[in-house]
Amino acid sequence: MSSSEAAVLQALQGVVDPNTGAPLIGGRALKQVQFKDGGVQIAVDLAYPAATEHEALRALVVQALQGLPEGGRVEVNFRTEVQAHAVQRGVALLPGVKNIIAVASGKGGVGKSTTAANLALALAADGARVGLLDADIYGPSVPTLMGVKGRPESLDGKTMEPLLAHGLQLMSIGFLVDEEQAMIWRGPMATSTLEQLLRQTRWQDLDYLIVDMPPGTGDIQLTLSQRVPVTGAVIVTTPQDIALADAKKGVTMFQKVGVPILGVVENMAVHVCSQCGHAEHIFGSGGAARLAQQFGAELLGELPLALAIREQADAGCPTVVAQPQSEHARRYRAIARRVAVKLAAQSKDYSSKFPTITISKNS
Repeated sequence: MSSSEAAVLQALQGVVDPNTGAPLIGGRALKQVQFKDGGVQIAVDLAYPAATEHEALRALVVQALQGLPEGGRVEVNFRTEVQAHAVQRGVALLPGVKNIIAVASGKGGVGKSTTAANLALALAADGARVGLLDADIYGPSVPTLMGVKGRPESLDGKTMEPLLAHGLQLMSIGFLVDEEQAMIWRGPMATSTLEQLLRQTRWQDLDYLIVDMPPGTGDIQLTLSQRVPVTGAVIVTTPQDIALADAKKGVTMFQKVGVPILGVVENMAVHVCSQCGHAEHIFGSGGAARLAQQFGAELLGELPLALAIREQADAGCPTVVAQPQSEHARRYRAIARRVAVKLAAQSKDYSSKFPTITISKNS
């Protein structure tokens, strides 16, 4: 190692990734240091999408190298390759999808679908390839949330092409039936339909597939958690005791089938009056934090009860794309990044790395 490279590496010892708390060098994010044209080029692989954070991290690196003769001109290049991570034992990965994240709640009406849509959009804004699957057969929300109508095309007569909106790949039973049609199906039929939506959609090279789960812990939820390769689950709840009681059932269900809980999101945590600014905890406070502590999970973030979030969702343009610079969007992005960071720290899936061995007998 040259003295110039040693000086740069020494200067970078103190640069810490604010999202992981790990140093660039010790955390293996620093991939290359190259001296070229009178300056230094640095390659960084964060292992999770963070395009909206690149400038801030670049500034930390440049600041660390100030004053070094080797660091006259600093170029920092970011590369993110999201890896497929381990799923339940005995369940194979889905073609075209690296990681499936289930967004669940034990109870309806807690804003789970709006949260799922905004988390998917936040991951996409950070540079990931993301899909959103509406797993609620009886009450699909994705067509309204994403402002999309129409039916999926089939190019081969066997699979369906996902619909596209706001940079996401989408699939929902709502694209296949009339809006007013009631899905009067028993559990096995609904479960079979969900598996078809999941497996017969031609997902195209997704880093993450966000699954908007139906509320509860019935047939559909159990089928998804047992047969579908779920990398991790995010639990959405309000601070209200009645919502927390049902959310605990959702946590327990995933734990029993070996799906890691990535964390808990507290929705409708506080309402701030638009006229006077008074903050009021309408549904109580601290409930999600207590739930997370009870199960050894992380509180990923708290979201307010805000009129704008509801209006933007109903208009088919969720907050992260409607007002990307707003405080609400910042909260969604922070939660999505925590999810991606936690996922990146999990065990990798190496099943695709092993070659297929065939044995033939020469005659």
